[in-house]
Amino acid sequence: MDGLSREQRLQIMVTAEELQAIDDWRFARRMPTRAAAVRELLKRGLAADGFSQAQAGEKSQNFGVIRGGAAKAAGKTGPDGSGGQPPA
Repeated sequence: MDGLSREQRLQIMVTAEELQAIDDWRFARRMPTRAAAVRELLKRGLAADGFSQAQAGEKSQNFGVIRGGAAKAAGKTGPDGSGGQPPA
């Protein structure tokens, strides 16, 4: 390994459908682990432009991995229908 130390843990809760979307993305790109795939998705998301910021008082449930999730059900979708999140 390149000496990179990962001492911080980040845990999130996802739906079964969101996890399937992440795994599908991972396997399509031959990523070695789920963690590596999530880190790559985070890197891409952090580098992306053109997405609006969360409004004051937004709830975590309004931000999902896949379209049509909790954000759409709550009627709080962004311009792309994904709750303001970039598509996976």
